Amino acid sequence: MIHKINEASDYIKSKLDIKPDVGLILGSGLGVLAEEITNRTVIKYEDIPNFPVSTVEGHAGQFVVGHLQDKKVMAMQGRFHFYEGYDMEEIVLPVRVMYKLGIENLLVTNAAGGINRNFDPGNFMIIQDHINLMGDNPLKGENIEEFGPRFPDMSEVYNEELRELAEKIAVENKINIVKGNYVALSGPSYETPAEIRHLRTAGADAVGMSTVPETITANHMGMNILGISCITNMAAGVLPQPLDHKEVVEIAEKVKPEFSTLIKGILKEM
Repeated sequence: MIHKINEASDYIKSKLDIKPDVGLILGSGLGVLAEEITNRTVIKYEDIPNFPVSTVEGHAGQFVVGHLQDKKVMAMQGRFHFYEGYDMEEIVLPVRVMYKLGIENLLVTNAAGGINRNFDPGNFMIIQDHINLMGDNPLKGENIEEFGPRFPDMSEVYNEELRELAEKIAVENKINIVKGNYVALSGPSYETPAEIRHLRTAGADAVGMSTVPETITANHMGMNILGISCITNMAAGVLPQPLDHKEVVEIAEKVKPEFSTLIKGILKEM
């Protein structure tokens, strides 16, 4: 794994003339923010040694590196998912590579289903904590000591100062913001109404199929993490209608101006 990480990070470093200091992971339908990065260098995942390829609609499958709000950023325009058949080591490889490149701050976004009945599609949820129900953990196996301890503390995965900053920027720009706990399942099937009732009882406010592996890994390495979910639909059984991935992409498209304003505002004051 160390060899794979080094090989990938060396290749990316050879393509860059800046040293990025903020990492962005852009979820389903939210990759449009990468189009606003200036002095950009685009690196396709398929060209990076040892990298998997993103196969999901709404995920472009590339890094975009450059400047955004006077910050040097490295954006993942599309991520990898457990349900695509990749193992955890492959899913979190980009986060390991970001760390090797010197990135200390990570903003993770996703599209999620609302479990909390007080949420509405189009809300942005600041992730306060998460529940891992994916049935796996990216830290399983031999621990790599240079990245972090064998048993990392998970008391505050999502940085409190960054959460407060995100809320401040949202209020200033009159963006509908909520706060809550994100639960990750393996997918690719959506959850049943019974499962959603169970998850609500367990304390989950939104559900998705990503983010948790990356944040566990970033926390292991001591990175500062901010997680934001775009509530693109209400989860099964909350409303009397079937779920469709097209709705996820459509809502993400609709709220992209607010999403852009929120993330750029956070970057500006980081």
